[in-house]
Amino acid sequence: MFADRAKIFIRSGKGGDGHVSFRREIYVPNGGPDGGDGGKGGDLIFVVDEGLNTLVDFRHVRKYCAGDGQEGGKKKCTGANGEDKIVKVPPGTIIKDAETGKVIMDMSNKKEPVVLLKGGRGGQGNRHYATAVMQAPKYAQPGQPAQELWVQLELKVIADVGLVGFPNVGKSTFLSRVTNAKPKIANYHFTTLNPNLGVVDLAEGAGFVIADIPGIIEGASEGVGLGYEFLRHIERTKVIIHMVDGASVEGRDPIADIKAINEELEKYNPEILKRPQVIAANKMDTLMEDEVEDIISLLKEEFEPEGTRVMPISAVSGQGVKELLWHVNSLLAELPDEPVEFEQEFFPDVYQDVSGPISVSRSEEEEGVFLVEGPRVERMLGYTNLESEKGFAFFQNFMKENGILEELENLGIEEGDTVKLYNLEFEYYR
Repeated sequence: MFADRAKIFIRSGKGGDGHVSFRREIYVPNGGPDGGDGGKGGDLIFVVDEGLNTLVDFRHVRKYCAGDGQEGGKKKCTGANGEDKIVKVPPGTIIKDAETGKVIMDMSNKKEPVVLLKGGRGGQGNRHYATAVMQAPKYAQPGQPAQELWVQLELKVIADVGLVGFPNVGKSTFLSRVTNAKPKIANYHFTTLNPNLGVVDLAEGAGFVIADIPGIIEGASEGVGLGYEFLRHIERTKVIIHMVDGASVEGRDPIADIKAINEELEKYNPEILKRPQVIAANKMDTLMEDEVEDIISLLKEEFEPEGTRVMPISAVSGQGVKELLWHVNSLLAELPDEPVEFEQEFFPDVYQDVSGPISVSRSEEEEGVFLVEGPRVERMLGYTNLESEKGFAFFQNFMKENGILEELENLGIEEGDTVKLYNLEFEYYR
């Protein structure tokens, strides 16, 4: 089975903690603080590898973590930076947030490495906190926490042209004739389990990449058969060749087939049907000339008023194939060169952001207890050493500047009442 989806856990490195130490030298009796800074955490980086064409490797390894920064050392030594983690993906890979399904990054046009999760900044050593008042600070800054995320990888093949149609209409035969692809060909449904790609070379350097999108039948958009597994691959194509069995060799109605598949494409993603489409009526070499004219007239009458050109071909004999390819090439010439790219909808930095409202409330369970909560409060506690003078002064200033003390007074707090900030509790005094 073609591996085109994988769910993995990614994590950047945590920043190293700052160090607390003091100079202890025989000739320096009053040595000052010399704690070094922590090292930066490693970044989580995605890179496109042209040599990959599936996501199968991600089914065996599901966790990708960058290295943590080392703690600072004595004598102002900075800790080593954490090692970056590089994740290689095939061209056309889309990275989505696993929880929301929103696009984080489309790697189709990315030539350079992309830092998806940044490593945490290293904390400052205690030498940064020495002042005239506090000459021997016993406080150092912790390193920034790591960023982590569950992501869904999806591979959507990059092709200029998508070849769609019911099974057994001759798509694989057509692809093998016009490109260097060698798809399996047999007369039963879902023969093609991989989206086959091939390059069409026309004269004077013209040409394009074409993909045979297999398994599209009625109900495909709802997961019937294998259709849903492959519909995603047509989202990148700029032009669609819709192939039908014009000769009705299997007794199918070509007009009904075209409408059925277009309906599946619209259910899956309405934007697909806004792209140029060409109908290739195949197997015309099996009919008499007047029969061909009748069928093509019916198809043209039905679809050409909508702007969809109908062209008779034979994938076996090659009849009409060259004309079809040049028409498709002319449609592509009017469209942008870059592959269809999906816009970013989810921003990991915002997801990891700790800014937000601070909640101040009375406890409903305990009398005389007030609760202070919020991401900024939680992060402040993680960065602050309340046992040090400077750390406690910083904490008091935080409470005042963010209006927490004022809000507590508005709620009627009295001296001796308890204030809870997660794991921290203290009695309130003016």
